[in-house]
Amino acid sequence: MPPFRIEPLDVKRHDRDGFDCGSEPLNRYFAQQVSQDVKRLVTTCFVAMEATTGRIAGFYTLSAGSVSLSELPETVAKKLPRYPTVPVVRIGRLAVGVSFQGRQLGAALLFDALKRSIEADIACFAAVVDAKDENAVRFYQHHGFQKFTSKEDVLFLPLSEAIKRLAHGGTPK
Repeated sequence: MPPFRIEPLDVKRHDRDGFDCGSEPLNRYFAQQVSQDVKRLVTTCFVAMEATTGRIAGFYTLSAGSVSLSELPETVAKKLPRYPTVPVVRIGRLAVGVSFQGRQLGAALLFDALKRSIEADIACFAAVVDAKDENAVRFYQHHGFQKFTSKEDVLFLPLSEAIKRLAHGGTPK
């Protein structure tokens, strides 16, 4: 049995109160706000459950968005249709509980988010993330994400690139 299973958040069944990822804003969001965002269809949330204890080990959120072609590097933008914006999936938040860090769960959550985005019945050009700090920037860059031309903390990975990466080894990198 794998050590974790990833499933949609069930606000009535999943106990979020004890979750601690070491980031107070992420902890607060997960404990107090995510259920309202899910209820209002602003985001979807997926949780990694530890198989043996049933504890929440991590989570991520997905929502729809768009980016302006002018924000993308020219080498990327020139390959796209000349629409003012292109559709993206936003990985809004991704967090791993402190006691589960260092076990590649962040990469597994990212892999799951990309896989769900690719398999969705709606087209999106890329996955976009807002990196919370320099460690997060390095994490996403390690997995193939690149920075927008004008935003240091916002990164993207074309889903066509994610498909190639996932096909060659099953991981984002």
